[in-house]
Amino acid sequence: MDKYTIGIDFGTESGRAVVVRVRDGAELGSAVHHYADGVIDERLPGSDKPLPPEWALQNPDDYIATFQNAVPAALRESGIDPADVIGVGIDFTACTMLPVKADGTPLSRLPEWRDNPHAWVKLWKHHAAQPEADQINATAREMGRGWLERYGGKISSEWFFSKVLQILNEAPEIYHAADRMLEAADWVVWQLCGQETRNTCTAGYKAIYQDGTYPDKEYLAALHPELVTVVEDKMSTELAPLGGRAGDLTEEAAGWMGLQPGIAVAVANVDAHVTVPAARVVEPGRMVMIMGTSTCHMVLDDSLQEVPGMCGVVDGGIIPGMYGYEAGQSGVGDIFAWFVDNAVPPEYHEAAKAAGLDLHAYLEAEAAKQKPGEHGLLALDWWNGNRSVLVDVDLSGLLVGATLATKAPDIYRALIESTAYGTRVIIEAFETSGVPITELVAAGGLPEKNKLLMQIYADVTGREFRIIGSTQGPALGSAMHAAVAAGAYPDIQAAAQSMGKIKDEVFRPIPENMAVYDKLYAEYVTLHDYFGRGENDVMKRLRAIRNRARGID
Repeated sequence: MDKYTIGIDFGTESGRAVVVRVRDGAELGSAVHHYADGVIDERLPGSDKPLPPEWALQNPDDYIATFQNAVPAALRESGIDPADVIGVGIDFTACTMLPVKADGTPLSRLPEWRDNPHAWVKLWKHHAAQPEADQINATAREMGRGWLERYGGKISSEWFFSKVLQILNEAPEIYHAADRMLEAADWVVWQLCGQETRNTCTAGYKAIYQDGTYPDKEYLAALHPELVTVVEDKMSTELAPLGGRAGDLTEEAAGWMGLQPGIAVAVANVDAHVTVPAARVVEPGRMVMIMGTSTCHMVLDDSLQEVPGMCGVVDGGIIPGMYGYEAGQSGVGDIFAWFVDNAVPPEYHEAAKAAGLDLHAYLEAEAAKQKPGEHGLLALDWWNGNRSVLVDVDLSGLLVGATLATKAPDIYRALIESTAYGTRVIIEAFETSGVPITELVAAGGLPEKNKLLMQIYADVTGREFRIIGSTQGPALGSAMHAAVAAGAYPDIQAAAQSMGKIKDEVFRPIPENMAVYDKLYAEYVTLHDYFGRGENDVMKRLRAIRNRARGID
């Protein structure tokens, strides 16, 4: 009799559940739950007080609602007997973290802390901890901490210790009220099985866990005297391996989802990392790009190399026994969405409606009529800062070459091209550091929706692109890890061979397009280095002027 697992993917705006058959990875039912509070970046729910710039929060109760709504709906669509489900796995954005009490209660639920924004979940794209990130990096360099090079020479404002230090600096009362501070990925697993675990993936990539330890006490004390015991008091030195069993599903959580209590709950994972084996990538040299609101670039290799601007390299961080490298772009789909939502004239909305297309699809079709270079534009893809290779959230977007003849499809194509150039910078950083990239595999929401984007990426990078055979790659990967946790497969490599999927379709670079894009890329690199490496700090000066105008220090 067939058995099944459920993968739940917690994204930026919603949570998705997929019911997967264990023997072959067939996806039999899926459902999406949109978070009621979404991304909280203007004001807290029920509050009139605006949040400062660069804040991005979430409500942890939206995650519980995902279990209560998406999983039962996916089960109904699948038509299977819930008694045949043997395990549940989750993946999450990262670093998305929150302060909680010893029993796991989020501080944001408590009346005494609900009006304090530091009590809420800090979403991955919360960038307000940049001063703390600057301090973390400067102190590590001054004290000669070698782990900094494992992260490309910079720790991001998006990561765990940056956010923890911001809480301690700006809201010490929240820091002291919190018994635990942890990734939302680990928190939701705690809610499923009733016991806290910490996964190796987020610890390694987002919380500076290297060679069996977090940053040492001398270093932590140099950041802030009260941070010296943060690991012992509010974290954990015991980490659970990917594919491991975090615990058994509790009666309460089983009731939320309509499942049998006692089934396996897999150790938490990160959305990008869990997608790699779902695309049947378990060997070196193939870059998996999870393309959505942002893009994560995942690469496996047998050796440890220091790659400038990487988000991190972790032994066993993606696949046991191999080094997993992570890079990323902070804005991709978000950039296209910003343009469509804010800068497209009414005539294009009307034309799209008349053509029976959404606005993205219409602009893609119009942009696809152009030859490379025809629009005369060049953009920098920093609308949400730069994650790799510059690691600087204070950078911003740029569009060069616009004239009174420039049209919306021109800009739309230029923005797509800019993100492809950003990916090429990352690929070249890997290769010059001794980590070869031979093929690209795309996953996430964008590849299925935008064929022009895929061809542009092939042309700009000069590499073949393939696409994962699932529209729910992270959820599929989570279901695969649940199968390993339940004992259906000995390891994730074996699960990948049976349950992973990749399409036969291949996007190949077109030589004549490559020749044009090589020239445009050279110009991109000139702008990239001029504005991004300190030659001209106008982007930072503009940000400072904006902050002063808004009364922000």
